[in-house]
Amino acid sequence: MRRRVAVVYNEPLKSRYDEQGEQAAVSGVLEAVEAVHDALLKLGYEVVKVPLAPPLHHARQKLAALEADLIFNLFEGFAGHPETEAEIAEILSTLKIPFTGCPAKALKLALDKAKTKTVLKRAGINTPDFQLLRPETLPSFRLSYPCIVKPRREDASHGLSSENVVYDFASLEQQVTSVSRYYGGQALVEHFIEGREFNVSVLGDTVLPVSEIAYSLPKGVPPLLTFAAKWQPDSDYFQGTKVVCPAEIGVKERENIARTALTIFALLGCRGYARVDMRRDGAGQLNVIEVNPNPDITPGSGAARQAEAAGMSYTQFTDKIAKLALENKEDDGQDTPHAKKGQTVPDGTAARHARVQSG
Repeated sequence: MRRRVAVVYNEPLKSRYDEQGEQAAVSGVLEAVEAVHDALLKLGYEVVKVPLAPPLHHARQKLAALEADLIFNLFEGFAGHPETEAEIAEILSTLKIPFTGCPAKALKLALDKAKTKTVLKRAGINTPDFQLLRPETLPSFRLSYPCIVKPRREDASHGLSSENVVYDFASLEQQVTSVSRYYGGQALVEHFIEGREFNVSVLGDTVLPVSEIAYSLPKGVPPLLTFAAKWQPDSDYFQGTKVVCPAEIGVKERENIARTALTIFALLGCRGYARVDMRRDGAGQLNVIEVNPNPDITPGSGAARQAEAAGMSYTQFTDKIAKLALENKEDDGQDTPHAKKGQTVPDGTAARHARVQSG
């Protein structure tokens, strides 16, 4: 009998993102759903699509009624409520059905950029200095310019444009006020590093080939993976932002990136797959700027591109994600052995995988 896979995802609906012209990031999940659905069919699975819509208790009931051997979790959160990504993963962990990707604990932690950066700093991992600010706490600003102002709890580059990079107090005040108003709560303000930008995906215990985000933007435009760079093909940012994979870097730096990514994967309690974004500062040191559990796996996305550079077809990539979930079916979905044992990866482990998967 064929195994039955339920592809779970957020049904794109109108939300507060529409007011900001950011609905493309919400509807983008449908492309991933179709690609994964087709790949699973090729692999011989019986596949059913399961769109989820609010309220949460209705989604809970729909999930509880599922009859499946595996849940392929593509849920990114109800539109305008990114915190529900972790809430759905929490529900999935109670169903006794294996599901792909990271557990709720990792998703919840990574969504809070400030908490993630605090965890990284405590583990001795470089990340840009930061503050959490509201309009009324601006007098406490202590960082050096340039800085970047981000929503504290958003993903998919929501709320990011060139204007988020600030060089003086007046623009800082404007952006903190804007981010706090549109996205709620405190704004994350961090020192902006303008060096080379890399990202890398971890797939199980393997680090895929490193990518570099290469910018060719007009003078004075900050190199930044804005919302437009990801989602608006006609924009200057989209046209001036290219991905080089594998990145043109030396073996030593590739191994350093790989080792850092594996350490963070374990530290945050990730499982299945995740992506880590980094920038090199003026001193040549790597700084982690973002950690993304369950990143976009649409064909052409960073993770899928890196899998292809490692010699995997999209179907093989999908198969690997599914098999990782099935292998971890005894896991309760809330923690990992790596996270329990410590925050380091034995020397050489990441380096070995980086060489094998160097493209």
